[in-house]
Amino acid sequence: MNNIGIGLLGLGVVGSAAAEVLLSKVDKLAEQVGIPLILQKVLVRDVNKQRTIKLEPHLLTEHAGEVVANPEVDIVIEVMGGEHPALEYMKQAIANGKHVITANKEVIAKYGYELLSLAQKRNVGLRYEASVGSGIPLISPFQQDLAANDISTIYAILNGTTNYILTQMSQEGLDFTSALKQAQELGYAEANPANDIEGTDAVYKLAILSSLAFHTVVSPKDIYCEGISRLQAKDFRYAREFGYAIKLLAIAKRDRGAIELRVHPVFIPEDSQLAKVNGVYNAIQVEGSLAGRLIFYGQGAGALPTSSAIMADVLIIARNIHYGRSNIPQVELNQKLTAKPISDIEIRYYFRLTVIDRPGTLAKISKVLGDNSVSISSVIQKESDLKSQTAVLVIMTHTAEEKSVQKALEEIKGLTVVKEVSNFIRVEG
Repeated sequence: MNNIGIGLLGLGVVGSAAAEVLLSKVDKLAEQVGIPLILQKVLVRDVNKQRTIKLEPHLLTEHAGEVVANPEVDIVIEVMGGEHPALEYMKQAIANGKHVITANKEVIAKYGYELLSLAQKRNVGLRYEASVGSGIPLISPFQQDLAANDISTIYAILNGTTNYILTQMSQEGLDFTSALKQAQELGYAEANPANDIEGTDAVYKLAILSSLAFHTVVSPKDIYCEGISRLQAKDFRYAREFGYAIKLLAIAKRDRGAIELRVHPVFIPEDSQLAKVNGVYNAIQVEGSLAGRLIFYGQGAGALPTSSAIMADVLIIARNIHYGRSNIPQVELNQKLTAKPISDIEIRYYFRLTVIDRPGTLAKISKVLGDNSVSISSVIQKESDLKSQTAVLVIMTHTAEEKSVQKALEEIKGLTVVKEVSNFIRVEG
């Protein structure tokens, strides 16, 4: 081969950054691979649109077939995002014998095993380093460096948007709406931020990491999910009084033949390393049987970090092509582990209740908790309101079973002395 042809599906922020690297670092990339990498074709919605990156008109096309079926294209990079038609284009590329690189967390989370199996049958590569953590090296370490380890736990901050919002609520005392608006103004949150603030983005990423860590097929549907929209600034104040920070964590724990899989806000000790991860940064804490505790940290989004991961995959596949080495993925998702229901987990809990401020109120709440085998660790009365004769009760429990806690909360809501169960947050560590 005289060169390796590259096809690009999508020319948005990330696609433009990848194209810029391919065009501006031609000599450096050729030196690293051994032969030149040539950008052959780029799929766009509108070839006439004005763009910040200047490409020769002949490189642009509105027809996916000119990329995924192009005989001059050896590697297809998918940076369109979304489930459809990205999934179909990747399948077509693989069927046509193209190696595929993607940053698409949704497609890999939902169809990764299927795509890897197709790539294996067609003797082509499928790499997706940029799908989780952007520029943070994660996929390759899980596939290679940690392969000899039995992974027991993953605790991860996987979404920069939500982490920025939580940081502003904690450090600046902002309410959720104000913190979200600030994130949108700074470009950290989309106009429609639902995937981020409701935890969906983190669910996709946890599905990918869990599949690799535990060698089993994990679907996003297996993962329990809660977002951050019900958090209030006062929850952060009370958390600090107990020595905790609040983070949206993606959690995976192996428990014999099952895995706990969940994404939700948690109290974590404020002196822990994850509690100190602020702003738009991501961090992934992994516990391995041989390597012990490892933490991967860095920017979890952005055009440059994402293009860094994409180009790393390009170089790996291109070198293998040039030197005649295999790019065929090893599909080792051979463990049959089941997802543990959220109702079966055992953990500590934080409740914030608005109650009638009169003698006997706490006794009635304590009785309901005790009847459901939920033991109180500590309780603080806050923010009494003389006019409405109400007060805020903040309760921390000892370890209890989720189903018992949920049953107790339903009963507490029915007590005449309880005006509202204002919040409920799980406590880790």
